[in-house]
Amino acid sequence: MSRQKQVFYFLIAAAVLITLPLFALQIGQGPVRIMALALLYVLLALGLNIVVGYAGLLDLGFVAFYAVGAYMYALLASPHLSENFEGFKAMFPTGLHTPIWLVIPAAAGLAALAGVLLGTPVLKLRGDYLAIVTLGFGEIIRVFLNNLEHPVNITNGPRGLDRIDPMSIGVPGTDWVFSFGKALDVFGFRIPSVTLYYWLFLALVVFSLVICFRLENSRIGRAWMAIREDEIAAKAMGINTRNMKLLAFGMGATFGGVSGAMFAAFQGFVSPESFSLMESVMIVAMVVVGGIGHLPGVIVGALLLAILPEALRYVAGDIQNMTGGRIDSSILRQLLIALAMIVVMLWRPRGLWPSPEHGKAAPAPVAK
Repeated sequence: MSRQKQVFYFLIAAAVLITLPLFALQIGQGPVRIMALALLYVLLALGLNIVVGYAGLLDLGFVAFYAVGAYMYALLASPHLSENFEGFKAMFPTGLHTPIWLVIPAAAGLAALAGVLLGTPVLKLRGDYLAIVTLGFGEIIRVFLNNLEHPVNITNGPRGLDRIDPMSIGVPGTDWVFSFGKALDVFGFRIPSVTLYYWLFLALVVFSLVICFRLENSRIGRAWMAIREDEIAAKAMGINTRNMKLLAFGMGATFGGVSGAMFAAFQGFVSPESFSLMESVMIVAMVVVGGIGHLPGVIVGALLLAILPEALRYVAGDIQNMTGGRIDSSILRQLLIALAMIVVMLWRPRGLWPSPEHGKAAPAPVAK
């Protein structure tokens, strides 16, 4: 494909993605909200793809980094700390109102630190053993969030944290602040807050895609793939497998931390129930169903499994009414999602859009 065609297709896709929520608003804000949350799942899937797809490290506790980013922003952008700590209240009477240019580096850095702390004790584990340990790490984080309210109230326990500020750009305490939580009037046309968040998440996804693409074709990306295929051979070739694994855990976790901070600002409320094991399994499923290690496939898998549950909400409700309420709609939705995933994996074992296979010999020419 020529360079001009690539630029043309990119501009067409950009125009469609930017204007899509404006058309969806004709139905209501619900579809736009679903699309915004789907973009957050794309960001999470891209982060997990670094760990699972590139480095071959099966991580079932990725939702822990999602929770770390969400609670970090919730504590920095809500009055919770000022209400529970006198010293903090003396310094910040109205609480911290952290702008986006501080939130993203802080969430990425804290989540990366958590990723390195998780990766350090599991460097020698592979496969099922690694999956079990990371699963336990994810559950430990959730249990901590549930119980860190006594004797010092940090997370507010199972009640969660509310009154979280919307994401903002500018300098707090001045007039130079743009909030994503308020509707924007442009030439008499009112753009709701949910559309502004959609555009913010879309910008983050595009930026993350550029990072992932550059990583995939860099020396670091090739080192990760060498470790994924054969760790012993990679070590024999001089690759520092220890540092590369830690880098994969840390780099993937940054995506989860930023996603969590955006989720907290978007929802205005976080609780430990938002970061259950099922969330982690769904993120892994997005990567597997789409195509492990292939960026377009990961995006397709994330969008499919993020939007499918909401689309099935209408179908499940009708079936529940047909059965007189004997089948619960929430259970039916989970059953339909599982059935759809089974069909996809039987039909396309390597995912909906797998990475192209390299190294296979070309078919022999047919003799005439």
